[in-house]
Amino acid sequence: MPKHRTIAIALSLAAASAVAFAAPRSKPIGEPAVVQHLLDCRKLASDAERLACYDKAAAAMQSATASGDLVSIDREQRRAARRQAFGFTLPSLGFLDRGEKEGEANHITATVKNAYRGAEGEWIVELADGATWRQSEAQELGRTPRPGSKVEISRGMLGSFFMTIDGQGAGKAKRIG
Repeated sequence: MPKHRTIAIALSLAAASAVAFAAPRSKPIGEPAVVQHLLDCRKLASDAERLACYDKAAAAMQSATASGDLVSIDREQRRAARRQAFGFTLPSLGFLDRGEKEGEANHITATVKNAYRGAEGEWIVELADGATWRQSEAQELGRTPRPGSKVEISRGMLGSFFMTIDGQGAGKAKRIG
């Protein structure tokens, strides 16, 4: 291939990359339209118009909630859902982190409901909240986990998780249920 053709292709690719980087990034998820209509009512100056707008928007929200088009959850419900999903790869549930402090979604503390050895000698730990975790590598513990034991699970690098049982490092772990 002639040298000038190679340079032309390289410049074209560079220009295309620059356009791609300059393109606006996708916007974060905003308010649902039915909620935004309610918020927009605040902009009306006339009390009568504002009240009529609120009444109409509230009726639309009630209808959307009844049909399942709008679902609202409070902070505690969001935390419970995030806790239930902890350890699973669910990238589409980022809205559960909205309004939380950085790092809160990287660590949980729980209680052991049941613990037993798997076929390869690894500990399998069932938590009181219903989640089940398995050691990735069999590791001996000084004290056998028992119902009521305290478990701490932290997010590591590259999608890994680390489990500590009653202060004893149980090592890498994986959520299996």
